[in-house]
Amino acid sequence: MKTFKLLTIFFFFFSTTHTALSDPDCQPTSCQFSPMVRFPFHLTSLQDSRCGVPGFGLSCNHNNQTILTLPLAGKFIVKRIDYTNKWIYINDPDFCIPKRLQSFNLYRSPFISAFPMNITFLNCSSDSWYDFQSLPIYCLSTNPNYTVVVSGSSYVPPGCRNMSRVSAPVKYSAYRYRNPGDLRDDLMLTWRIPACMACEAKGGTCGYKDVNRGQIGCFNLPGKGMPRTIKYGITIGLGIPGLVCLLGLACYTASKMKTISQIPKTSISLTHNHIANRHITTGLDGPTIESYPKIVLGKSGRLPKPSDGTCSICLAEYQPKETLRAIPECNHYFHANCIDEWLRMNATCPLCRKSPDGSSVVTPSSSMLLSLSSSSSSSIT
Repeated sequence: MKTFKLLTIFFFFFSTTHTALSDPDCQPTSCQFSPMVRFPFHLTSLQDSRCGVPGFGLSCNHNNQTILTLPLAGKFIVKRIDYTNKWIYINDPDFCIPKRLQSFNLYRSPFISAFPMNITFLNCSSDSWYDFQSLPIYCLSTNPNYTVVVSGSSYVPPGCRNMSRVSAPVKYSAYRYRNPGDLRDDLMLTWRIPACMACEAKGGTCGYKDVNRGQIGCFNLPGKGMPRTIKYGITIGLGIPGLVCLLGLACYTASKMKTISQIPKTSISLTHNHIANRHITTGLDGPTIESYPKIVLGKSGRLPKPSDGTCSICLAEYQPKETLRAIPECNHYFHANCIDEWLRMNATCPLCRKSPDGSSVVTPSSSMLLSLSSSSSSSIT
């Protein structure tokens, strides 16, 4: 009963400590078909602000898409979040990223461009844009006489006019190949604070150790998922009952061994004699077997007993000119070879189990009983 109470106290301690370290209100969540949201981000409509870092608030729109709102650039759809490398991929809800880049600004947000690239938007006549390797920006080309294209340089060729030159947070692939015209892909942003890359690389997750002080720690590391106090509690809570069980088992084994050691030797010898006193019957010797009568069947195959037409040992019917042997005590016939083999191992008839006269039946139990009674009588005198 005391052990049960002790375990109850320990498990209550575990549950309260674990709840304090992992608030269920701050568990990873998401808008229905969107990326998983966890620290440093948080969904403002589903989670408290203490679940994330200021400036990393996300929301869900009516299409269950995750939305990032930049103070000076507006709302963007969050397509993916790479917590290990600290990358967030965003796109335009209206599917026109070039239009959003005209006024894109990351000021007053915790995000910066992962791979910034300076590009120039040019509005060219229908005949001039063919000289560019970039694809036309159809969502900006509203005038049928002009086509909007993107250039990586600030040069404005004849037939075109400069619309704007901006720094675009393009993805790494576009930055590497210097293809400014491929603006249909996502934009990629990153952040410097909080610095959780080392924690994520170890397989852990960042979170607040102290929300009021803004202290951030690393949790759920492989092999270190539980605090030291919980590990100590589990060790003590399971170790003490286990030790008690081992001590009880050791005492029980010692008690049994002591009982066995106190059994009198005479009872042990009597037990052995009882086991040895089982009736052991050996077969007959060769001369005795050969003394039993044999007959050779004639062509008719008739026997003194017509019902004995089959050898009960091999279950084969007797055939003319076969040699049979009879047991004198019961006058049962068998194939000579079958009964000879049988009598070498058994001194009884296979059918009636009678012991023939003159059989050498060995019963070691008789000699053992005689020796036991003589030794008992000598000890009594």
